[in-house]
Amino acid sequence: MEIKVLGSGCAKCKKLYAEVEKAVSESKVTANIVKVENIDDITSFGVMMTPALVVDNEVKCSGRIPSTKEIIGWIKK
Repeated sequence: MEIKVLGSGCAKCKKLYAEVEKAVSESKVTANIVKVENIDDITSFGVMMTPALVVDNEVKCSGRIPSTKEIIGWIKK
């Protein structure tokens, strides 16, 4: 599984990355977590607001930080 955190490196983006790490650890799922900071790469997903979360190339949310529980629900499917 590949999880991408899209964002410029701002505080919210860092918080989302930390939440993803926590969710992966709690769910015991094997995942590759990648930070995507290049604006062209971010917009290639159709994302206009960051931070954004992409799981296996599917945008799950943008413009907010989802809860750890919400992230676990997405990565366990």
